[in-house]
Amino acid sequence: MAHTLVITPEQFLAAWQGHRTLTRRTIAAFPDDKLFSYSVGGMRPFSDLANEMLSMAVPTLKGVVTGTWTKFEDAKAATKEEILARWDKDTGTINTLFAQIPAARWQEVDTAFGQWKMPIYDLMNYVVDNEIHHRGQGYVFLRALGIEPPPFYER
Repeated sequence: MAHTLVITPEQFLAAWQGHRTLTRRTIAAFPDDKLFSYSVGGMRPFSDLANEMLSMAVPTLKGVVTGTWTKFEDAKAATKEEILARWDKDTGTINTLFAQIPAARWQEVDTAFGQWKMPIYDLMNYVVDNEIHHRGQGYVFLRALGIEPPPFYER
């Protein structure tokens, strides 16, 4: 079965990195004293959400590239500076790993981390969707704190 290419891997990476840039700006917008403690409606603090995103991106790409899914552990960055430093480091790692994904791999079905069986293109979309979802929660927190979040369209 022939596949029609809708978006190139390079375009996907550029879109994802655009979202990551916006999420980084969202993290940076939080006051230090609220990033780890502020919550609305029972949601986790934004630091927990940022650490979750950090726990997903690089480990998922390592699995996509190698086909080996090691258990990922939650990121444990304890300050805003640590979260942002890890975010920046992971940005470069993502670029490096992403370039190693063979074209055919995108259509393969794999079971990520022993629990999520899906095509690689769906898995990669899930990682981006998860980030967008959690960034939206961060926007709610920022607005509740009286802080204007970064414009979502400036990626």
